[in-house]
Amino acid sequence: MAKKVTKEIIHAKGFEISVYTEDFKNEYISLTDIAKFKSDEPFIVINNWMRGKDTIEFLGLWEQLHNPNFKPIEFDRFRNAAGANAFTLSPQKWIENTNAIGIVSKSGRYGGTFAHSDIAFEFASWISAEFKLYIIKDYKRLKSEESSRLSLNWNLNRTLSKINYRIHTDAIKENIIPSNITKEQANFIYANEADVLNMALFGKTAKQWREQNPELEGNMRDYATIEQLLVLANIESMNAEFIRMQLPQNERLIKLNEIAIKQLKSLLKSDDAKGLLE
Repeated sequence: MAKKVTKEIIHAKGFEISVYTEDFKNEYISLTDIAKFKSDEPFIVINNWMRGKDTIEFLGLWEQLHNPNFKPIEFDRFRNAAGANAFTLSPQKWIENTNAIGIVSKSGRYGGTFAHSDIAFEFASWISAEFKLYIIKDYKRLKSEESSRLSLNWNLNRTLSKINYRIHTDAIKENIIPSNITKEQANFIYANEADVLNMALFGKTAKQWREQNPELEGNMRDYATIEQLLVLANIESMNAEFIRMQLPQNERLIKLNEIAIKQLKSLLKSDDAKGLLE
């Protein structure tokens, strides 16, 4: 599945600075846009910054902390050569020789040189301490708005899934759980049916998820994406109807899995779904 890229804009002293992410954790900020604060030829500014020995050491340390595929031998060569009058280094050369991930070079109309926020703020300090503060201020504003938006959407869909959970358990109680059954036996049946939904959507049971993620609190639904929660709400209500229709569990699982796959594909392709996260 292709990664979804979200793009945002930071506004700092009249300059627009692009920010993008592919995993919603690591933001990459445009060094090209930051460099325009200093010159109309940003690629020269970036290359001059990368010539410095302190810069090379900072970039190398960042890669060693975050990139298991970083090439330390090539890094040492650049570090030893840095500072000499004849030494030059471009982002493309750094990336190709060291397998770096902290800086990326993007082509096209909206291309340019981008860097992980850790690195971008270091570059901004080299450009102007004042300009860096303006960038950080609007970056914090951006992150605050993003957090509020995602929290609202996530909680809205989590609430919807809880409502459908009640519909689902009522159907189980009315059609599957026999009379005169113990509370423990009833809980087992509820958990078993919940795992039908888990298998249909996540491909694993609650127990399997806990065994695979012993360090995490809560359950797999607490870590679901917005799209997954929306599909979960849908298949919960559908399973309730299938139960009332007396369909065997194995048939229900197959149908629910097909529905979950189809709906997730539709959501991930739709502009409305993208709008929730952009």
